[in-house]
Amino acid sequence: MNYHNITKDDMLNGDGLRVVLWTAGCTHCCDGCQNPETWDVAGGIEFDEAAKKELFEDLEPDYIAGITFSGGDPLHPFNRDEVLALAKEIKEKMPNKTVWLYTGFTFEEIKNAIDLTNIDVLVDGEFKKELNDNNLKWIGSSNQRIIDVKQTLAQGEVVLHCKN
Repeated sequence: MNYHNITKDDMLNGDGLRVVLWTAGCTHCCDGCQNPETWDVAGGIEFDEAAKKELFEDLEPDYIAGITFSGGDPLHPFNRDEVLALAKEIKEKMPNKTVWLYTGFTFEEIKNAIDLTNIDVLVDGEFKKELNDNNLKWIGSSNQRIIDVKQTLAQGEVVLHCKN
């Protein structure tokens, strides 16, 4: 897996102060995307042990609410296994930290294909330029959803973390 950046003390990509891992690789290529430089799966730099160590150190402070995986698309086939393994390791080592994940896939497209049990909040759906609304919290277009994954898995239907 390649990544472009690790952002510290981020307040724009989920609830509370967060660490954000910006992955490389996206096949959605949404018109008007904020991060087109992250589309190339070969872009960025390799996520190695040093990057992993940095990520875990950045997550340690009590004031950090958790991690957000964004990009690119963390669920791009090139990223998927490593991102989900990282989410699992974070939940095991830091159970009080929340895990948010942004993807262009919808929950319905991925729910039976991957293990979402270590994801707390899934922001799903491609960015749609024609549905862009800068007043929305944590999403760029009104078709995207902020899903409470734990409640969704427990109830068998999509439960929103919050409504915009």
